[in-house]
Amino acid sequence: MKQYDVAAYIWPAYTGDEPRTRMFWPEGMGEWQSVKNAVCKYPGHNWPRKPLWGYVNEADPYVMEGQIAAAADHGVNVFIYDWYWYENRPFLEQCLNNGYLKAKNNDRVKFYLMWANHSVNYTWDIRNSQMQDCEIWDGAVGRQSFETIADRVIERYFKQPSYYKIDGKPVFAIYEMANLIRGLGGIKNTQKALSWFRKRTEEAGFPGLHLQMILWSQNAINLSGIEGDRSMSPWEIVSLLGFDSVTHYQFAHFANIDREYSDILEDVRKEWNRIDQNRTVPYFPHVSVGWDNNPRFQGFRPGVVKNNTPELFKQAMEMACDYVNSHQNPAPLITVNSWNEWTETSYLQPDDLYGYGYLEAVKKALEAKGQK
Repeated sequence: MKQYDVAAYIWPAYTGDEPRTRMFWPEGMGEWQSVKNAVCKYPGHNWPRKPLWGYVNEADPYVMEGQIAAAADHGVNVFIYDWYWYENRPFLEQCLNNGYLKAKNNDRVKFYLMWANHSVNYTWDIRNSQMQDCEIWDGAVGRQSFETIADRVIERYFKQPSYYKIDGKPVFAIYEMANLIRGLGGIKNTQKALSWFRKRTEEAGFPGLHLQMILWSQNAINLSGIEGDRSMSPWEIVSLLGFDSVTHYQFAHFANIDREYSDILEDVRKEWNRIDQNRTVPYFPHVSVGWDNNPRFQGFRPGVVKNNTPELFKQAMEMACDYVNSHQNPAPLITVNSWNEWTETSYLQPDDLYGYGYLEAVKKALEAKGQK
């Protein structure tokens, strides 16, 4: 019997119980505020949409028990929590700490962290989201903060029995390479910091640390001002910093998404082939449900995936299963965007448009590829 690890990213902003969230969503329900108030932007636009489970507080363990059960019943057996650190303290941890970790059935779905170390502008605040050329919080951190972060995730999360591991090593993904290297002061200092992190993880009783890099495109990453005038390919950074694997976060990071989903999938195939020609570590295939971030903006934002039906999403999941079957990766892992990125219109949770269609698509795709 085949077994796949289907890992869905979680955007932990549907809680509203952290004071700093109110600077973006003053109604006190997190980003459900933007979902609830979304409007149609053009004829045929599939907004507004409504969650079939309601505008629930995902920091409530009772709520998460239901979501964990639905995920596991449909073949989603890992959550990847977007994890944030701004102003030298965590941000949006309640969804994980109070929701998932206190859910009585969290043994049914494992979890790991993706450090979303991007800088923050006003994108989350629909009143000011047109102000893109600004910075509220810097996502880069220095060595002292990095060590605080590492100790926190080792003690609070790696040691949880449901933390996802590969070969016994906790998996920790990092989103933004340029910010990581900038904050730590260049490649050599980043090498030292990550080596320290690995050693610290081993000292905590684990056989090692599995570091995962989020790949955007395969274009060079601009490190000017950090490493002189240099740019580096992502594969050079993977090699220099010793990452153990790569995956994607969103099709929008490497594909033209303002078109038909079926056409996008053809480019995804080509991208995976290019990755196979260049990669030096395992690539875990990624599937995105869609893309449309118009709920975050007052005016129309171009860049909307067309006809990303559950039937076509099932084809994308089958593609990912085929990739897993044809590669000797250390885990049968597939990453999915996402469990609940409502304001980017890329979510598995049931809505009033397709019902449970996307979750059923996951289940049917896995069954078609031999999972029972």
